[in-house]
Amino acid sequence: MVNDQVMGLGGVVVPGTLRDSLFILDAIHARDGGPKPETVITDTASYSDIVFGLFAICGYPFSPRIADISDARLWRTNTAADYGPLQPVSNHTIRLDRIRAHWSDMLRVAGSLTLGEVRGHDLIRMLSRDGKPTGLGDAFAHYGRIFKTLHLLQFVSDEGYRRMIGTQLNVTEARHRLARKIFFGQRGELRQHYREGMEDQLGALGLALNAVVLFNSLYIDTAVKQLAADGFPDFLARAERSLLLHHRGLSCGS
Repeated sequence: MVNDQVMGLGGVVVPGTLRDSLFILDAIHARDGGPKPETVITDTASYSDIVFGLFAICGYPFSPRIADISDARLWRTNTAADYGPLQPVSNHTIRLDRIRAHWSDMLRVAGSLTLGEVRGHDLIRMLSRDGKPTGLGDAFAHYGRIFKTLHLLQFVSDEGYRRMIGTQLNVTEARHRLARKIFFGQRGELRQHYREGMEDQLGALGLALNAVVLFNSLYIDTAVKQLAADGFPDFLARAERSLLLHHRGLSCGS
């Protein structure tokens, strides 16, 4: 997890064979520090309808980059409403009755996740059986489709929103590149035999990365202030404006 200031907030070890969307909530609730993120940004491999529902009920706006957006479905809540230009593509209906029927159980799930009583990965596996969602899982899926549809519409129509997502993902990739340069031993491979040991390695690497980011931030801040003192105030103003354009968020990646 990396915030918009390039500081790492923690990490967990996950199997490379599973979709990392199963672990995002675990990582957020187990983060080492920092305020609650205003937006959670991930790559394409990190979303599903149920995941959207779990993020929404826990109070986290979820904004994944969706590569196959042309194949994504838009959902409606009112079959009789006229959606104007979106009428031809909004031909799937969200079942609000299923959400209402399971709402109390959904709130209990949110409480268990927030308090750390259950892991998001284990919970999502329990919300499906033989590849099909259970009744509660189906309710979460329909709930998540509300927020996924809103995300898709904003992603298509709002260039600033797309730019914010791309910027944060670039921040994550830049941190990964730095991590690969610092973690040169064992060719960047985690060699501990247990998950706790590998996460200890990740924690040590994250501490070193954060120290580098902090040093660079202080050094660049000093350089910018010196430029302003030497008669380059426009440079300082542009730098401040570019920082204000960043939307505070958190991204997850592997």
